[in-house]
Amino acid sequence: METHFHQQLQKLRLKVLEMAAHSQTAIETAVRALQHRDADAARSVIAGDKLINTIECEIDELSFRLLALDQPMAVDLRIIVAIMRASMYLERVGDEAVNIAEAAMFPASRPPLPEMPSLNELGTHAVDMFRKAVMSFRESDAGLARELRVLDKRCNQLDMQVLRELMDYMSRESPAVERAVHTILVSRSLERVGDLSTNVGETVMFIVEGLNIKHSFQINSGGACS
Repeated sequence: METHFHQQLQKLRLKVLEMAAHSQTAIETAVRALQHRDADAARSVIAGDKLINTIECEIDELSFRLLALDQPMAVDLRIIVAIMRASMYLERVGDEAVNIAEAAMFPASRPPLPEMPSLNELGTHAVDMFRKAVMSFRESDAGLARELRVLDKRCNQLDMQVLRELMDYMSRESPAVERAVHTILVSRSLERVGDLSTNVGETVMFIVEGLNIKHSFQINSGGACS
């Protein structure tokens, strides 16, 4: 028979999935606004960020209540800690979506920069990574979560490629410097979405396998944090 605690834990998990859905919509819409110079879509992302923030507060409140009143142990405690981490990462994805949307509104009223396939690829790749991160959480798929660390390398490569292309462009077209700088900031936000997607994947591995692999690439070549 399911206990009240586990009913509340399931409610918490569903609340995170609700937040993930809104964050996913936000980043997808922000990238679309950027690619199509759609100021209305950009404004919808900015307006929708309040809901993501509100859900994060609800998750925190429910998590603290479960920790304080039920004092969970072992697996249940691990799940709550991981959920609190995940909600923080999801909220930050929403923030990056707002940053992209705000940057998209700036060049929407100005002449476009030359077509940048690398930036378009970065946007597509970052959105795809976040979708996979959400799926890995929803399905408790540690294998998919592991893939995110590999996929993130491509985000980093594309971010650097965009930076090099725009630096070269600015050296030749000084009137476009302001627009180029905004685009560099967009690239950095997209790269950050890749990082945050990887972080969500790490929380999935923490839940499913009990492995804390944060910073493990810096600590050693393949192990978990010790």
